[in-house]
Amino acid sequence: MTEQPNILVLMVDQWRGDCLSAAGHPVVKTPYLDRLAARGTRFTHAYSASPTCIPARASLHTGMSAASHGRVGYKDLVPWNYEVTLAGELTRAGYQTQAVGKMHVYPERTQLGFQNVILHSPTGIVRTARQQGKDPGLVDDYLPWLRQQLGRDATYFDHGVDSNSYVARPWDKPEHTHPTNFVATQAADFLRRRDPRKPFFLFASFNAPHPPYDPPEWAFQQYLNAPMPDPPTGDWQDYYAEFEDPANSSAGVTQIDETMLRRARAGYYGHITHVDQQISYLLAELDHYGVAENTYICFISDHGEMLGDHHMFRKGYPYEGSARIPMLISGPGMKPGHVSDEVVELRDIMPTLLECAGAPTPDQVEGHSLRDITRGGSEPVRAYLHGEHLMFGQSLQWLTDTHSKYVWMSATGREQLFDLDHDPHETHNLATDPAWADTLTTWRARLIQELTGREEGFTDGRQLFPGRPVSPCLAHATDPRPPRLTAWLSR
Repeated sequence: MTEQPNILVLMVDQWRGDCLSAAGHPVVKTPYLDRLAARGTRFTHAYSASPTCIPARASLHTGMSAASHGRVGYKDLVPWNYEVTLAGELTRAGYQTQAVGKMHVYPERTQLGFQNVILHSPTGIVRTARQQGKDPGLVDDYLPWLRQQLGRDATYFDHGVDSNSYVARPWDKPEHTHPTNFVATQAADFLRRRDPRKPFFLFASFNAPHPPYDPPEWAFQQYLNAPMPDPPTGDWQDYYAEFEDPANSSAGVTQIDETMLRRARAGYYGHITHVDQQISYLLAELDHYGVAENTYICFISDHGEMLGDHHMFRKGYPYEGSARIPMLISGPGMKPGHVSDEVVELRDIMPTLLECAGAPTPDQVEGHSLRDITRGGSEPVRAYLHGEHLMFGQSLQWLTDTHSKYVWMSATGREQLFDLDHDPHETHNLATDPAWADTLTTWRARLIQELTGREEGFTDGRQLFPGRPVSPCLAHATDPRPPRLTAWLSR
């Protein structure tokens, strides 16, 4: 038996940072993740700096910022040509590496350094496969498995609820065939099949609570009639009014009636409770195989979900519902029940886990190891976080130090400033408040510093220039990175 530590990353998709009962959420219950938090560190201000699936996952797997890995927005069908990845480094360090579930890479079977991938991703795989005239069953491992269970015509879409809609209904098939169960059981089977002479890196990646909002009946009903506070609405909703689309159930900006909103939230929270219980099953399997005490466990999401906040749904926004994520880390030698308020992000996971494994951190990695914090240390990670994402034909740029947040909209030059200490739901824009003028100037100068030298030309180093074209990083579909970054990464 190896004495090297094992690593288990539990990743979810579109899980808000406030949706843990350990974090005080008034509705959702996550008793098993709460137990995991009690064994290690819960980060209260973890963020997805580019909060949609593709750029967020690129940061997780490469340890780099969006500006460096080149994906500053969402774009399918762009090859993932990263030579240095978390899984690749752990494979080189002697780990047996296995991914199960959602990857959202291209080509779809790209391994990113994993020795083996059991793939399921209805959001990415079905859309991109059909765009290319492919049968999704040729690239997705879940669909052939589902057809073995239920017959050759079975699909996970025949209940009609699509993968970005706020429409919700319970899962229409036996619970053991749900994608959440598939990921958990396939991950557990890896623990049975693995080589016990090697340490393992297991990446179990759930699609939930990302739509479709189709949890099992019991999980949906658990929240359907539960008391729920109204979603927050800010004094700045009109900034996005032109993008409202009330006829589109997948719209990012829309207002829906109380019944539809309640069902959407019940479906979302139901997914969370279902995942929580399947994670409990998987953690019990660690105990069953006698490896729990020597395993580092990281629970993380790629981004959040607006879920009706400020009349918005989905992700990509700089606001807390979209950008803030849950992050839990536990394992050997880590301080139990620790809560950290440091501002951290997805690119910090790679150096943290490499340090836990005793493996070197490549020079390309820009994140910071959080291992000292998980042992109870208090050394600051960063002064503030810079985030960005292309939305509605413009770049939404934002900065936060956990106490306040600054947002700049590249198309119009509009600014937002929020006092997160006293207004955590970002309802009041302080950008025009004279009492906050000095704070606004400070944050604007920081953004100028972050954007100086970038290809977009958003600044000359002295002032911000709105109305510039969006990043050339997404202008073509062969390599997302601008020339200078491509040259640097190919060294």
